[in-house]
Order: sequence, then structure tokens, then C-alpha cells
Amino acid sequence: AYMAVSGMGPDDREQPQQMIEMGLDMLRAVAAIDRREGQGLALRVGIHMGPVVAGVIGKKKFIYDLWGDTVNTASRMESTGLPGKIQVTEAVYQRLGDNYAVARRGDVAVKGKGTLTTYLITSDF
Repeated sequence: AYMAVSGMGPDDREQPQQMIEMGLDMLRAVAAIDRREGQGLALRVGIHMGPVVAGVIGKKKFIYDLWGDTVNTASRMESTGLPGKIQVTEAVYQRLGDNYAVARRGDVAVKGKGTLTTYLITSDF
């Protein structure tokens, strides 16, 4: 598993697109490895956006970490997603505009959240 954060700065107009591009790059890399190795590798990518709480924790070894509903929802987008796909929430979908081919996946049961409408990025990679 890998978690990335984007948009922590004051200008976040392109953050959803940057995360989609990173997800597409990751899917391309895994697909290339799988074509070469033939091990049935696949990756799920989940993206959500919203406010987070961040801070440094620890007394001897310091770690910067993020918490909150946004982090949990992004994690749920990954875990309920489909292999080889990027699943996004309504909040991300609303910010994408016409930059990507997107299909409405429909309502997905999400632990701790109930039912959420999700979307899949269908752009080829």
C-alpha cells in the first residue's frame, strides 16, 4: 500500500488532476511490470479530497502524519476499488471537468461512511 498527499499548499486548483496523473502513472508502471513478469500484478487507486489534520508525532523518532475523514475516505476508495482502476469520490469528480473520461460506478457500500456514489477514471493508460 502507498498513500500520497497533494494540495497541502495554498493553491490547489490542479490537485485532483495531479493525483489522477500520478495514479495513471502508477497503473502504467505496474501494467508494464506485469507484462514483463506475468505474475498477475494489479493496483487499485483511490482518491478523495478534503480537509485533513496534520502534525509531527513522536518523542525519539519524529513522524509527520495525517488524520481525518478525508484520509479514511481515500483509503476506502482504494480498498473498495477495482484492480487496474482509479476510483474517486463525488468531491473529486466534481473538480475534474472534461479532462478525463469518467464512468459513474454507482453506489458503493463504504465502511464507516454508508453508501457513496463513486466514479472510475476510464482514461486508457
